[in-house]
Amino acid sequence: MLPLFALRISGSIVLEYPAMITEPLAPPITATAQPDGPVIALIPAHDEERFIASVILKARRFVDEVLVIDDGSTDDTAYLAETTGAILIRQPSNQGKVAAINAGMAAARERNAAAVILIDGDGQMNANDIPLLLEPILSGKADVVVGSRFMGVDSNTPGWRKIGQQALTVATNAASGVELTDSQSGFRALSRRAVEKFTFRTRGFSLESEMQFLIKQHEMTALEVPIVVNYDEGPKRNPVTHGMQVLNGILRMIGQHRPLFYFGVPGIALLLVGLFLGLGVVESYRAFSQLAIGTALIAITFVISGLLSIMTGLILHTIRAYMVDR
Repeated sequence: MLPLFALRISGSIVLEYPAMITEPLAPPITATAQPDGPVIALIPAHDEERFIASVILKARRFVDEVLVIDDGSTDDTAYLAETTGAILIRQPSNQGKVAAINAGMAAARERNAAAVILIDGDGQMNANDIPLLLEPILSGKADVVVGSRFMGVDSNTPGWRKIGQQALTVATNAASGVELTDSQSGFRALSRRAVEKFTFRTRGFSLESEMQFLIKQHEMTALEVPIVVNYDEGPKRNPVTHGMQVLNGILRMIGQHRPLFYFGVPGIALLLVGLFLGLGVVESYRAFSQLAIGTALIAITFVISGLLSIMTGLILHTIRAYMVDR
């Protein structure tokens, strides 16, 4: 009997699949539950001439169309993409992954895509895992399927990457209200509904984190499947800078999507500190009959700042709820 892969949703095992999904004889996109429209792979690429051709050729076995968004490459990425049969979308300059994905999503909407696969062009992800991500989408079990690197499948992920990715996952899960084991995985499958609803507004490299906020906002179903990644190549960008950019994006999205949490939690903390200092002033006056004016002013400042922060969160939360309901 073959070993089994397991899919997870919010920590519970909900589906099981055979582990040996490597070279299927036929693409799984002919499932009876598949909606009308093509299955499309979107590959954002910037100077990926070393790997882009192999990623495209592998992906073409499992999808109807491959769209490569050339994000201002200066090498042969665009030439290789067209030569290997991909549909090429050119960005006039390097605008970043978010702009590239938005351009690809717009093209997928024009083609009335039944499902979309997001996969990077750097060769770290195994395109043979595409059927595993597509099945829950095409059978109507999920709106978003995330390929997780942390579901018990061994890979050569460096230890420092694991620590950083897990830290960002904890922050994203807590902020968004959607639980995943790998919030930063760029290997994902999206349903038609998700493609129609998702437009990304973040900057930098926090697109995957923003997707969790959008999943929560639109009340979508998210599943995860285990994937193996290859980290033989070194990182293209400084990992510390990259992590700080993602964290900054998460904080910005908390302010946009959960203003009550963003302003309320610090406000409550300031209010409690102010009250604690105020009690100290009262006790000091009772004991020595002298008013600690400096401490009293600090306590008042903390209390006022806390109340203002809480009120700001309440007002922004009300405005956002009104805009979303409209």
